[in-house]
Amino acid sequence: MDRQIVYPGAIPLDTDLLSTERNVMVAIGYLAQVALGSNVVADGLACVPTQPASMSVMVGPGGITQLGVVDVLPFGSLPAETTEPLLKMGTNLSGTSFGLTAPTGSGEAMVYLIEANLLEIDATPVVLPYYNAANPSQPYSGPGGDGQAQNTQRLQQVQLQLKAGVPAQAGSQQAPTVDAGWAGLYTITVQSGQTAVTAANIVQMPNAPFLAWTLPQLSPGTRHVAVFTPTTQSTWVVPSGVNVIQARIWGGGGAGGEGNGGAGGGGAGGGYSEGFYAVSAGQGFFVTVGNGGVGNGTPGGASSVGSLASAAGGMAGSNGTSGGIAAGGASGGSGSGTGFVVMGQPGGFGVDTGAFALGGAGGGAYGGSGATVVAAVTGGAAVTGASCALPGGGGGGGVLSGTGGQGGPGLVLIAW
Repeated sequence: MDRQIVYPGAIPLDTDLLSTERNVMVAIGYLAQVALGSNVVADGLACVPTQPASMSVMVGPGGITQLGVVDVLPFGSLPAETTEPLLKMGTNLSGTSFGLTAPTGSGEAMVYLIEANLLEIDATPVVLPYYNAANPSQPYSGPGGDGQAQNTQRLQQVQLQLKAGVPAQAGSQQAPTVDAGWAGLYTITVQSGQTAVTAANIVQMPNAPFLAWTLPQLSPGTRHVAVFTPTTQSTWVVPSGVNVIQARIWGGGGAGGEGNGGAGGGGAGGGYSEGFYAVSAGQGFFVTVGNGGVGNGTPGGASSVGSLASAAGGMAGSNGTSGGIAAGGASGGSGSGTGFVVMGQPGGFGVDTGAFALGGAGGGAYGGSGATVVAAVTGGAAVTGASCALPGGGGGGGVLSGTGGQGGPGLVLIAW
């Protein structure tokens, strides 16, 4: 941070004080930019109904940071500085109320928008005493004794604005557009005949720049994980304040082949994909999770997170033949995406020697192995191939007349 230097006995100048204040503002602005970036960030400014309830709302105290320049206007005797960008902060220490009017047409509704930006104004005018060289005991009132008041503070505040939409039949009303240079915070929908605003009428805009977490709430790495299985696949919506997610995706493992009088081959493992992806708050992604292959000759299902990334299922193992060799699933599932991708392992061969039969082992998927080998003596009882419980692992081959084992189910993890 730049600092002013003064010396004993030197006559202090007004620029010494003004430069000190400007230097502090610049230092804090750059420190804030290191922590928050250069985009608009809001904190506090909660919008709530009034108590008692009325057709008014209250926006509470809070702050906003917004990129601007050092000084648009001269700061006292310091010249304006309009070429250097600076992240500046405005704060409101008290709440701001807004009155709303319900539409008058029958069955109509309308949407109000509350938007904010940084307001910098000079205020608090005072008639200041000035030194009078002709008569030091009688100071001037105002510069040169002109009696004119001068602003004594440069304030940085949050400017809030209520913008009314156009009344329309309920269900077809539209929110007003956010003005250039402003940040949209809330929409408030009111109906004809309404006499009080409730909390249900107030909705924070999905892209409102509120600070999602403060420093005491942060911890290294991610804090939340959404888990999806074949029975819980659904649409996942990006939470407020989140702009990067980690997706980990396993495709389903292939089923083992049927013994068919010999020994079936093992199913191949599903593919795997892992990466970090830029997202926007409110954005929805349909999460698909593939099942593991079931029975004989069924491949594993594919898994995906929208169009961001996916992982294919593994191939199924071949059915066996008496006295022969059955191929395992030849191709493990592949992964797609911009991050780390791994193919599943192929399944093992099933072998019938004429004296005994060994079902093929399931191929492994990232982070785990496939199903184990099962065996039987020729002419003995049939044995079902081993199933795999690990994500994406291949099922084992059955022996004699035993069916193939089930492949491991797919899995999707989204962390933020």
